[in-house]
Amino acid sequence: METKEFTAYLESKNLTVKTIATRIKYVEQFFAQTKKEDVQISKADVLDFLEFLKTKNLGNAYRRHYLDALNSYFVFLCEAGFIAKNPCLLLKIRGVKRKTLYRIYTTEELDNIFDNYYLLFVRNFTPNGTNMPQKWQKQWVLSKERNALLLSVLLNQGVKTGEVEKIEMDDLDLIKATIKIHGTKRSNCRTLPLKASQIGLFMNYLQNVRPQLLQYHTTEPKNLFFPIAKNNPKGATDRVLNNVFHALTNQLKTIDKQFLNLKQVRVSVITNWLKTEGLRKTQYLAGHRYTSSTENYLPNNLDNLVDDINKLHPFDL
Repeated sequence: METKEFTAYLESKNLTVKTIATRIKYVEQFFAQTKKEDVQISKADVLDFLEFLKTKNLGNAYRRHYLDALNSYFVFLCEAGFIAKNPCLLLKIRGVKRKTLYRIYTTEELDNIFDNYYLLFVRNFTPNGTNMPQKWQKQWVLSKERNALLLSVLLNQGVKTGEVEKIEMDDLDLIKATIKIHGTKRSNCRTLPLKASQIGLFMNYLQNVRPQLLQYHTTEPKNLFFPIAKNNPKGATDRVLNNVFHALTNQLKTIDKQFLNLKQVRVSVITNWLKTEGLRKTQYLAGHRYTSSTENYLPNNLDNLVDDINKLHPFDL
């Protein structure tokens, strides 16, 4: 086992120290059981080991962790040129967890959600009609413009809310029409294209909205998006956007009764990508480290498949 090189490989994936130690431990247990060299391992050996784990009363969830560790090790060997084929390729542990099957929005429906939000909460929004103190009305208007751009990024780039918080000013390139999304413990870094309709929103935010938002902070944050602290306008700039996303979710629920949460948006975007971009490109766009993560979104096509079947072969009941 190439322990030192494998450790460096896992570290390059920004995994936690605990995850790295666990994966190395699982791989070492595999080789201790099989008693074979790296180049001798076959798919049958991996399957035998997974069956061996059953005898140890390990459930599917634990066996999947072992398989994930082995897969990452053999991917490392393939990329390093030690072996020609990954023996874990296409192997899966079934029945591990159930993905929530959200109501999937089409690309057109996602566009309509944004249009309706912008019309209701930005263009036609009048703070004078509320009981809000006048000193907060300007902040409120600015936050609506910021939230509209936030929503546009979620609807078009399909990023996680945690990834949005990490976007910095230098990550945005309006000339190339791209935005860089930083990797996390569970996702890869990637550069995503912006839609033409987003360029105007970004320019308005950078030229008009963000400079005014900075008035409520003592130092300029590197983040592209940041919240306003109502009770402490000069407060810390490193506050997360949890309250912003919570408010945005509640507003979207008033627009569409079938809207559940912002994760539903990401699921919809990824599902739509699978239809138009294919598995590999979708994996990159979504920031998934493993193809299996992207494949988890395939069941969401089931509802559309049922609709197509009913249209082509309706049952007269």
